[in-house]
Amino acid sequence: MERVRVVLQASDPLSQAGLTALLQSAPEISLLRPAERNDAHVLVFAYEQVSAEVVTVLRRTALETGLPVVLVVNAITESELLVAIENRVVAILPRGAVSAERLVHSVTTAAAGGGVLPPNMVGELLKHIERLQREVLAPNGLNASGLTPREVDVLRLMADGKDTQEIAGELCYSERTVKNVIHNLTHRLKLRNRSHAVAYALRAGMI
Repeated sequence: MERVRVVLQASDPLSQAGLTALLQSAPEISLLRPAERNDAHVLVFAYEQVSAEVVTVLRRTALETGLPVVLVVNAITESELLVAIENRVVAILPRGAVSAERLVHSVTTAAAGGGVLPPNMVGELLKHIERLQREVLAPNGLNASGLTPREVDVLRLMADGKDTQEIAGELCYSERTVKNVIHNLTHRLKLRNRSHAVAYALRAGMI
């Protein structure tokens, strides 16, 4: 099995040395030098807090590499958590809870496309999503997928193989309305055609 290639960046020498030792003790991980960042699978960043400078680093790294980040930090607020997630942070480890097992688990999970958050942070994230649904999406007739109920209905019937006329009949819309719904959602989501729209919605769990 290919080892997970990791680049580590810490804000102080002590953290750098400690995390280096933990990562080097794991046979499933290969620790690279910072200059080899382009060959990495995962980045591990360790900071005291999520300061403005750290946010700048995260944003620049997300733009330059697109790699998943494991963030080791003393503490993080809800707003800082959201900024971190927007910038490819997929796992967060409180400094006081770091162990070889947890660090390696976070790195391998990140490399596999997953994420790791402490339970209290999951709760904060869920509360934010609920607030976003209530205050932003619902007033605009959208759900968490970014689709309107009408678009979801049309996509479900398209997935069942129904044509425009059949969809219009089932939903009591005109055929022009159905065509407009399909055109608007494919244009907004940059999808090629109806089949692409259905495949996209199914993969994303929208329908």
